[in-house]
Amino acid sequence: MKIVFAEAAEWERPEFEKLRGRYEVVLTGERFTPEAAARYADAEIVSSFVYSDLGAETLKSMPGLRMIATRSTGFDHVDLGYCAEHGITVSNVPDYGDHTVAEHVFALLLGCSRSLVEAVTRTRRGDFMSVDTPGFELNGKTFGVVGTGRIGRRVIEIARGFGMNIVAFDMFPNPQAAEALGFRYIDLPELLRVADVISLHVPATRDSAPLLSDAEFASMKEGAILINTARGNIVDSAALVRALNDGHIGAAGLDVLPEEPLLRDEAQIFRGAGKESDYRTLVANHALLRFPNVIVTPHSAYNTREAVSRIVATSIANILAFGSGKPQNVVSRR
Repeated sequence: MKIVFAEAAEWERPEFEKLRGRYEVVLTGERFTPEAAARYADAEIVSSFVYSDLGAETLKSMPGLRMIATRSTGFDHVDLGYCAEHGITVSNVPDYGDHTVAEHVFALLLGCSRSLVEAVTRTRRGDFMSVDTPGFELNGKTFGVVGTGRIGRRVIEIARGFGMNIVAFDMFPNPQAAEALGFRYIDLPELLRVADVISLHVPATRDSAPLLSDAEFASMKEGAILINTARGNIVDSAALVRALNDGHIGAAGLDVLPEEPLLRDEAQIFRGAGKESDYRTLVANHALLRFPNVIVTPHSAYNTREAVSRIVATSIANILAFGSGKPQNVVSRR
């Protein structure tokens, strides 16, 4: 059985190599695209990170494909409908980053609340004057968590340590968690109105509409801070640019942006990839990078030694489980 590991980093390769002998293993640093996938037409199992496009056009290039082992929790880069129709099993890594991503949330939040990027930039220039805008304390602020899965609950635990008042929204509330962790559920419109900080922890699908756009930003408390470590396409980048430009949103900490593959390889524009809407989003993303009150990290909230080891170990376990006829961590179309 042939396995192709795409987006394979150097540190991952020794672990993937251990599958040789049992499987035919191909390691490549490139992402899956329709063009790249055609080079691996005989692949039966593929594994990639989130920057690969595992949509229908890509998957059609691998007619013998039986399993996708995405090295991520999210799977909006995979066309689950196509996979269901063609008998392709999709497995993910559901719980590698609870602590890792939650801690990154507060790295972004503290960076915003204390203007750390500007302060560090100034001192590196030899300017030891304080930044013009004072920071603010987290203690006593209202922290709104959208999505109370594993990561959302860990974020709540940390927020309690800062003395924050916590409210949450989830389509499927967890009353036991609310009682144990000391937060209360409210509906999303109310959360947007009352929260000083809003942190997003919800999944996305390939075609989902943004959760936050102009109307939602307009309803937020003036000066609110947005933190997004979930998925880029749950936030309308252009609407966020407008809200920041108007001064209604105080700051944003973003580990994810929509159209990240296009950001990483903008030459795709000149190869005919993408749609007009993608290009507008790309321009909005570049505008976000220029705001002094916005911190953008390169989808690296997951990136700790502990978490990446769990990603590799679980991905390999998913492949072995599938090979034994007992697939695990299987995701399905909503």
